[in-house]
Amino acid sequence: MSSFTLFGELGAIAILFAGLPLTYLWKKSGYNFFQKLNWVLVFMTFDLIVFGAFTRLTDSGLGCPDWPGCYGTSNPWHAIGDIELAQTMMPTGPVTVIKAWIEMIHRYLAMTVGTLILVQLGLAWSKVRVLGAKPVLASFGLLLLVCVQGAFGAWTVTLKLQPIIVSVHLMLALALFACLTAYAQQIWGKKTPSNMQLRSRPLSASLLVIAFTVLTMQIFLGAWVSTNYAVLACPDFPTCMGAIWPETAWQEGFTLWRQLGLNSHGEFISPVALQTVHWTHRVFSILAFTTLSVIAWHGFQVSTNASTALRRYSCFMFAILILQMLTGISNVVFQWPLVAALMHTAGSATLVFCLVRLSYWASWKPWFPISIAKPL
Repeated sequence: MSSFTLFGELGAIAILFAGLPLTYLWKKSGYNFFQKLNWVLVFMTFDLIVFGAFTRLTDSGLGCPDWPGCYGTSNPWHAIGDIELAQTMMPTGPVTVIKAWIEMIHRYLAMTVGTLILVQLGLAWSKVRVLGAKPVLASFGLLLLVCVQGAFGAWTVTLKLQPIIVSVHLMLALALFACLTAYAQQIWGKKTPSNMQLRSRPLSASLLVIAFTVLTMQIFLGAWVSTNYAVLACPDFPTCMGAIWPETAWQEGFTLWRQLGLNSHGEFISPVALQTVHWTHRVFSILAFTTLSVIAWHGFQVSTNASTALRRYSCFMFAILILQMLTGISNVVFQWPLVAALMHTAGSATLVFCLVRLSYWASWKPWFPISIAKPL
């Protein structure tokens, strides 16, 4: 199949997949089409993140060892002969019919999100006189981000699941998810009275920045654990290999540029390095849990009439924190079950969503009372 035909068929598949939610939105009453599309993009990106985790956890990332197609075709049906031959030559290898379909569905979902962002950009451009230039510039930024994300998706395949590439691929997906959420919650083209802004922004933006920073670091550590297959490096809980502070190998464990399963010298990575990676994520989770709990408590304590939604999101975020703790422990105690691992990834994305939503009520003011005495 020629490259022109391949990209044409993949483009048709993307348009078909994107047409389904667009048709639904067109028929659904309520908010205007642009607002509904923005929130559907948030939903679709969340699904893409979870399905990406499913692709990784089922070892389907190399189900189609080329990119963007599958053995040069647009779908595994056309490549069934090559897939079966690869499976026959290596029965326990990364290529099977099921894994090929999982990998290609993941790519179809990614192309759907990209197509919907193109539609979003077109709508923002068509409404530039009403909404202003900011939505157009923001949509263009989202389009650039999804293109970079697509490039890392390609490198994930061509560099054979190199841990840093896969980890950055996940982090970019979460960044796209956060940006889409922030975009969707904007009230484009409308101005809110200043007195309403003051009443509805009781949360500290500086505290939120700290929470975002800690959560980003914790998610990256979790991605580093997953992409290095270090989840079971500490098979016990709450200790690791029976020790409160196990043996560590920091340089080997956190050398970023290396092949999967190997250290920087091209040798098999040691179990000590893997348990270092796992233990770091586990210990840092204490800081992440504490920081986000403070944010949730701070949001819940606000008692003005305009804060009902803020308190609801604060309670929801704390519930997700508890769920994250339980699924994280379950990954160890029950030997990395697929359902718990998927819920752990979905929980991370949900925490990002909650923090972005909480930022709607944030302002740059102290989060603790400060009294300054007047000079005599």
